[in-house]
Amino acid sequence: MTGLLGATLPVVPLVAGLLGLLLPPAPRDATTGQGAARRAAIGLGVTGAAGALLVAVLLLARVGDPVETSTTWIDLGGLRVTLGVRLDGVAALVAVAVAAVALAVQVYSVAYLRRGPHDDVEVDHRYPPYAAQISLFTAAMLLVVVSGDLILLLVGWEMMGLCSYLLIAHDRRLPEAPAAAMKAFLVTRVGDVGFLLGIALLGVSAGSFRIADVLAHDHAAGTLTAACLLLLAGVAGKSAQFPLHTWLPDAMAGPTPISALIHAATMVAAGVYAVTRLYPLFTRAPVALAVLGVLASVTLLLGAFAATAQDDLKRVLAWSTVSQIGYMTGALAVGAPAAALFHLLTHAAFKALLFLAAGAVIHAVGTTLLSRMGGLRRSMPVTFWCTLIGLGALAGVPPLSGFWSKDGVLAAAEAAALDGTGPAPTWVGWLVWLAGLLGVLLTAAYATRLLLRAFFGEPRLPLLHPHDPPAAMRWPVLLLAVPAALLGPAAFWPPFADRLRGTAADVDLVHLAPAVLLPLVLLLVGAGLAWAGWRRDPAADPARALGPLRPVFARAFRLDDLQHTLVVRPTTALARVTRTGDELGVDGLVEGVARGTSALGAGLAALHRAALPRATAAVLAGALLIGLAAALIGVSS
Repeated sequence: MTGLLGATLPVVPLVAGLLGLLLPPAPRDATTGQGAARRAAIGLGVTGAAGALLVAVLLLARVGDPVETSTTWIDLGGLRVTLGVRLDGVAALVAVAVAAVALAVQVYSVAYLRRGPHDDVEVDHRYPPYAAQISLFTAAMLLVVVSGDLILLLVGWEMMGLCSYLLIAHDRRLPEAPAAAMKAFLVTRVGDVGFLLGIALLGVSAGSFRIADVLAHDHAAGTLTAACLLLLAGVAGKSAQFPLHTWLPDAMAGPTPISALIHAATMVAAGVYAVTRLYPLFTRAPVALAVLGVLASVTLLLGAFAATAQDDLKRVLAWSTVSQIGYMTGALAVGAPAAALFHLLTHAAFKALLFLAAGAVIHAVGTTLLSRMGGLRRSMPVTFWCTLIGLGALAGVPPLSGFWSKDGVLAAAEAAALDGTGPAPTWVGWLVWLAGLLGVLLTAAYATRLLLRAFFGEPRLPLLHPHDPPAAMRWPVLLLAVPAALLGPAAFWPPFADRLRGTAADVDLVHLAPAVLLPLVLLLVGAGLAWAGWRRDPAADPARALGPLRPVFARAFRLDDLQHTLVVRPTTALARVTRTGDELGVDGLVEGVARGTSALGAGLAALHRAALPRATAAVLAGALLIGLAAALIGVSS
């Protein structure tokens, strides 16, 4: 029964998505304000997400010991590809988080795309494919969660890439949306090439792509290290880790509910989850864990520094996601997959909350720029309190959820640094711990700055009359505020903790006592610095205190420009040279032969046309002579 529930989990939103794609796009009915296609799309999207959440909750209630079902799909000379599911407590918890966020996004989108800044017939016209693509996105992530075979996991992995491309580019009237979608697609594809090669290497080594077989096989050390490093390339792409992080901030061109889905439940969570799924392999490849630790530390600080200087509300949250995923991958690097997964779950709650609350703000003021906001606390009290909870959880304010999960990561890094308990070298623990501590200070600073700039001070757009969003947008925000506030103490609830510890490395989930005091001090310092800068001049941006570093942080150390210079421009130039060579060389040769043949044929035809009258005359003359001769012979006879 548990295996059947696991197999059903991705099928429910998949069916909803496929049926939704069959709906004809049509403008809304002038009499009802809501066309039949749109009503059907809403029903399918919400029902599919709700059904997936119900199945996930039932699965969470039933799953205890790991359960695996599989059947051979392809067998090529002993290399097997199977169809089946691999279920444990971790898979069930992540499935609940994915389905819950997807349901919140489906409900929220009903009002957001209808009443928000995109309020027009054109958006209603394209709502059915939008809702269907969200369902397919959800199904793809759930397939990654429950898959028992690496090839099946890869199918879900690539489906997410396609769905993210379609959804980021949803509003094609925005000139930045198609470009952002293409960038997300291409940058993540770079990492996915490595991910594919890593899967192929593991499958060939084990003779099977079944995850249980791959984990149990005794891989050669070199093969295992190479495969894990290749897998990390895919993780860096999907989870927006350095150096493949550049697509995520630009993806904010998509609708805000899609940003919530990408950041909280699907794309960026997939890389962290994939590593935990294969974590026993990584513990046997310390070089790969060391690389992961370095990338995590760089990404953690890069995202936090960049977030301190952004003026766009959504880009602040996007860079914070880059940084928070760095905490998760850092926990994996120091041997604490349970802490990484716990932070993944709390992050799903508070980041979905923050993006949907940001959508309410954008819906009310019509801009994403913090410099044009201010004073929203009085006119949008519900949104303010929910944002306060989300930012508090993000910064790690006790007793909100982020306090428990982030400090769990820091405690694990501290233990790896001081006691040498992790599977990676001791210096990795030191690196992750120190980067994480500095990240606490920076996170508190940019979270406080965002809150003050948006909700305090005087309104900078006085002609607007903002208000809290309608019920369809308000209730998902309110419900997400509950786990964002209360999920942390769940770590002490044995059924939750037991499921979360069902990972390859059994580590203490809450080993906080030695690690709590210093992060709290840094949190207060970061928040205090932002508040002091704002207090001196509430109309000015506290980020001005960064001085000449501000534009550097705002451009994220110009790494995007560097990527453009080192990769995009040479690739474009090579493409132009290749095109010119193709046009002048290959196409030129083929077309030249064709033109020469045509010219030769034309010449021969001209000669033939010129000779035709003479030939005709000769034939007629000959026929006339023959006729005359025949007549004379007949007369004489």
